[in-house]
Amino acid sequence: MFREPAGTTADAQEPPLRIFQAAFRFLVNAPVCDRNPVMHYNRLPSFIAVAFAMLTLGSLVIAQHLNPPEKAGAGHLAAGEMRIHTPASIVWKDGPPSLPRGARFAVLEGDPAKEGPFTMRLLVPAGYRIPPHWHPKTERVTVISGTFNMGMGETFRTEGGNRMTAGSYGYWDAGMRHFAWSEGETVVQLHGIGPWQINYVNPTDDPRTAQK
Repeated sequence: MFREPAGTTADAQEPPLRIFQAAFRFLVNAPVCDRNPVMHYNRLPSFIAVAFAMLTLGSLVIAQHLNPPEKAGAGHLAAGEMRIHTPASIVWKDGPPSLPRGARFAVLEGDPAKEGPFTMRLLVPAGYRIPPHWHPKTERVTVISGTFNMGMGETFRTEGGNRMTAGSYGYWDAGMRHFAWSEGETVVQLHGIGPWQINYVNPTDDPRTAQK
């Protein structure tokens, strides 16, 4: 008999077909026509129950083969699966375009541009500056390395800011005007509920406007 190579559709359907064949043989060969009508009547419920169980099992197996569960891909997290990001495994990209040139970023969880939780990191060079701006949602910042200075107000100034060294964490309400600058190469982590947006106090500071 011709047999398709392993991994083909025919091979994948063989287990459920064997179950149905076994159920069919049971139905055909079962002694339902017993010479003793009383014994036949007494065994009939057991016969029906066993036949129903075998056919149900065969249906479930076929359904599983025809609709196998999806494997977790790059954008899917299976139940009980972990996503670990070590410093060496993080892939940095230029941007985002809403920040001044020179920054790099990496998304660790979710999508900052969409609804839902997200976590991303920013890598900025020494002396990097972000002009006064605000966010429509609460911003949460953790300094991973370097020093990140935060100032409040609509005018950029380096006096009287809050110096956040590695390990520092801060958050501020939506709509609060603030600005930032780095001392040495710095990595900060942002997390929250997307979409993450930044609005500049002075529209001319918005790098997206300059790109148009």
